[in-house]
Amino acid sequence: MQQRDLQLLLQGKSSLVIVETFDESKALELLNAFFRSDPVPLYQWTLTDGIQRAGLSVVRSEDESATADLEKALRHIKSQPTASAYVLCDAHHFIDEPKIIRLIKDILFSPFPAHKLILLSHAMTLPAELARLAVNIPVAVPSDDEIMHLIREEAESWAQENGRARIKVDKSALDALINSLRGLPHMDVRRLVRGAISDDGAITPNDVPSVNKAKFELMNMEGVLHFEYNTAKLSEVAGLKQFKKWLNERRMAFFEADHDIPKGVLLLGVQGGGKSLAAKAVAGVWGVPLLRLDMAQLFNKYIGETERNLRQALMLADTLSPCVLWVDELEKGLAESDAEGGLSKRILGTLLTWMSERQSRVFIVATSNNIQLLPAELLRKGRFDEIFFVDLPTKSTRMHIFKIHLQKRQLKPEEYDLSALADGSEGFTGAEIEQAVVSAVYSASARKRLADTGMILSALRNTRPLSVVMAEPINALRRWADERAVSAD
Repeated sequence: MQQRDLQLLLQGKSSLVIVETFDESKALELLNAFFRSDPVPLYQWTLTDGIQRAGLSVVRSEDESATADLEKALRHIKSQPTASAYVLCDAHHFIDEPKIIRLIKDILFSPFPAHKLILLSHAMTLPAELARLAVNIPVAVPSDDEIMHLIREEAESWAQENGRARIKVDKSALDALINSLRGLPHMDVRRLVRGAISDDGAITPNDVPSVNKAKFELMNMEGVLHFEYNTAKLSEVAGLKQFKKWLNERRMAFFEADHDIPKGVLLLGVQGGGKSLAAKAVAGVWGVPLLRLDMAQLFNKYIGETERNLRQALMLADTLSPCVLWVDELEKGLAESDAEGGLSKRILGTLLTWMSERQSRVFIVATSNNIQLLPAELLRKGRFDEIFFVDLPTKSTRMHIFKIHLQKRQLKPEEYDLSALADGSEGFTGAEIEQAVVSAVYSASARKRLADTGMILSALRNTRPLSVVMAEPINALRRWADERAVSAD
């Protein structure tokens, strides 16, 4: 909500205005500023204080306390002979009551005086008969310049309170903090900035993850959209040389306004081949939040709720941009079945519309194990920047995988025959190699010794890899990817 928006809407013909925001104080500040220059006086109603002149600190009178009940307040407004504006705070609790609806309609339909009713709440769903009469004023979130101004104010306030001339600021951390605070109302920006500064009197790279976490929790989409706290480094991803090169070439373009923004990638491959780790690495390398969309949690038994869940999740991703949106096992949410009544098509339509129209810096990393189940509309050029195929690891990649997992368990790779281990794990995925190392470590621990090459080779011989168990579908996927996808390695 900006002053220009207020001028256009409040001076218009509509007498019922809806303002939805969690930042009530900022909305009231803007309304008070507008009505100071308007001949129509502004009054404020709350359940605790009744009707009072807005913006004035006065002792509550008997008449005001008598209007604490919303029905009585509306009757009072209806009886006033002079046109005024009334902002009703938290009226959403009572808006469905028949008497409340009737009184609001009486006020709106009265030709004289022409009162204006402003319903201010965090969320407002009007009955159909009132919804047709209302206009909605969106509350604008602060711009980057306004966020910077709020950061300066909080920094100066902290410095004065703690007897310091100024706080320490890391420039790259400040830029990242501004990115993280986009989309939040003024009140939440102030609170998160204050929290980032108060612990050490500085703005550092360590503040950004905690701000991202707090921002996500404020958005309240747990269950459908998950904030992934543990991202990865590209060094933790063995192989995938082409994919890593592709990411590094587009890193700057993702943040620079003058470039076409990279949209995302689809990673195909065998289960356990490292697709999920690669998705985490994108966020880790680019230094942005990682959100995981759980397709299974989207589904709701009520008609329309599944699509609404998806829209809300995508809106939240837009709000948290720049970020990476990881959609794991995409086919599970889009594969059609006879019993679902076209739900997958509606989900696909919602997703495709968002993918084609979004302007935000949300980079999608979708993974799939079965390309045959994905609809053709999703695979055409333009939906994703590229489709990468993550094949079974080569010998050199398998050696790298063994090195990574040995180091994770405080074992020295140079003490192992990595070449023999790589030969013994041909056809194994990265996940299967890790489990062989884990199994050998358990066996060695039971014998009160360290795992050696022979123990790991024994664990490999006792494993039937997925490439053997599921040879036919894996070979079919390879044939499909050979002509239609780019090798990630």
